[in-house]
Amino acid sequence: MTEQSTETMYLPTARYTWGGDEFLFVEFDEAMNLTANYLATAVAHGLEQLDLDGVVDVCPANASLLVRFDPDVLAGEDLKRRTQELEAQARTATQHTVETRIIEVPVWYQDPFTAEVSQRFREGYHQEPGGSDLDFAAKVNGLDGADEFVRRHHGSPWLVSMVGFVAGLPFLYQLVPRERQLQVPKYLSPRTDTPPLTVGHGGCFACIYSVRGAGGYQMFGVAAAPIYDPGQELPDFEDFLILFRPGDLVKFRPVDEAEYRAIQEQVEAGTWRYRQAPVTFDVEASIDDPESYNRTLLEALDGADN
Repeated sequence: MTEQSTETMYLPTARYTWGGDEFLFVEFDEAMNLTANYLATAVAHGLEQLDLDGVVDVCPANASLLVRFDPDVLAGEDLKRRTQELEAQARTATQHTVETRIIEVPVWYQDPFTAEVSQRFREGYHQEPGGSDLDFAAKVNGLDGADEFVRRHHGSPWLVSMVGFVAGLPFLYQLVPRERQLQVPKYLSPRTDTPPLTVGHGGCFACIYSVRGAGGYQMFGVAAAPIYDPGQELPDFEDFLILFRPGDLVKFRPVDEAEYRAIQEQVEAGTWRYRQAPVTFDVEASIDDPESYNRTLLEALDGADN
């Protein structure tokens, strides 16, 4: 029996506000959901394809969109009108799909790097100073233990709902019925240290910390390869220094220490490539029957090469 989602295909009309003379803010909903994120992604793609003179930057987020523009080149009301036209097209389309890709991300769960850092930030920082982040995450989700949490974490695909906070950091939304989404509160007080490529979680969002720095998300492991390459030395970064784009799909794959080290050697040699495949993400199919549709998405990786 397939599992039905608790989300519905609801496409609200956006709210438009101005940020001074140079910013247009478009809010599709107050909270993250698949349909609001679809609208933000679709309108952002539309604006990029229009390539309007005067548009400086287009930044889609979880349920909103921020457009920076030059008012000396493009009148604000003209930009708003074109954006509203794109919104209407996205809302009234017969198919709500996004052309994107699915990327496999190898992760060393329960690694020594995040374990060492987490032990330095327990008392006064964490809800349960005596345990680990994974043990706490399993407990608050009613799971048997860390191993079951890890299985649930890598067992389904995730949607890159936005990229930001620091360069290249993806926010990831789990594509399962809402009552099965893993949800974990952030640390009580932020850490001043987080290992690079830490796979973290706060609220309903996973993330991958692209660089070392402060952070408040629970830490579960480390990704084995870079997601931010400012020197653009690896093949996956030939066109851009950041791996992820809003709308990408991610499949975490657990690896042991030996495979982690082997991937690190490929990174050092400049030969590492992510396994990825093009997919058409169908928002309605994901909402209507997530279990079946997730299998279809993951099958796209079967023929993918590194």
